[in-house]
Amino acid sequence: MSLFRPCIDLHDGKVKQIVGGTLSDSGSGLKTNFESERGADYFAGLYRRDGLSGGHVIMLGRGNDDAALSALRAYPDGLQVGGGINAGNAAKFLDAGASKVIVTSAVFRNGEIDFAALKELTGLIGKDRLVLDLSCRRREDKYWIVTDRWQKFTGKEVNSATLKELSGYCAEYLVHAVDVEGKQSGIDLALLRILADGAPIPVTYAGGISSFADIDLIDEYGRGVIDYTIGSALDIFGGALSYDAVVERNKRCKSANC
Repeated sequence: MSLFRPCIDLHDGKVKQIVGGTLSDSGSGLKTNFESERGADYFAGLYRRDGLSGGHVIMLGRGNDDAALSALRAYPDGLQVGGGINAGNAAKFLDAGASKVIVTSAVFRNGEIDFAALKELTGLIGKDRLVLDLSCRRREDKYWIVTDRWQKFTGKEVNSATLKELSGYCAEYLVHAVDVEGKQSGIDLALLRILADGAPIPVTYAGGISSFADIDLIDEYGRGVIDYTIGSALDIFGGALSYDAVVERNKRCKSANC
């Protein structure tokens, strides 16, 4: 069965839940589902208390470093961090307590994978501490990796060949289904099947989860390699799905070694 991995999304230094496809450099058209009065360190402490590992902090644009670092201090070695991570700053976040760093834009150039940059990063920190963010959007019935706050399409398709090719450079994949991210409209089952069929390393799926029925689908089709994260749907982020109930499900799954 799949495990829950928590998240902390940061925008302008605050914990927010944003509809993924509305995020842009200009900020115009941005749709925010939720903005917390609590800091990132509060949520990190909550996840630490509840024994939730493998979660992530995502910095959506500039001005989020301090908030991200506060979360890492609150839960050392318990959270991954992504958003603007590159060879120049990866060590800073790892030294501050990140278990792994998450990278997308730093390893793409002109819409294609820059293998020189990827090899540099892997050589610097080791593949075991690197997560590649393959968040994607659908176009012409295929899924394409997107960068720069999910606004720029690359020429790299998310398929079994890509998943196998990149697995030699990282420990995990993080994949946001951007077309449904933040909408609580149900998971992207077609993308989930591609990930489950083609990924030789663990994957965390994000996007559209709104109920335990969605989690059951991830269990059914994830083939044991797909974990999941939930954002806007959780009651701690203004949604209707009980965080405590998700945590209890996670504990039952872990105790059953599923």
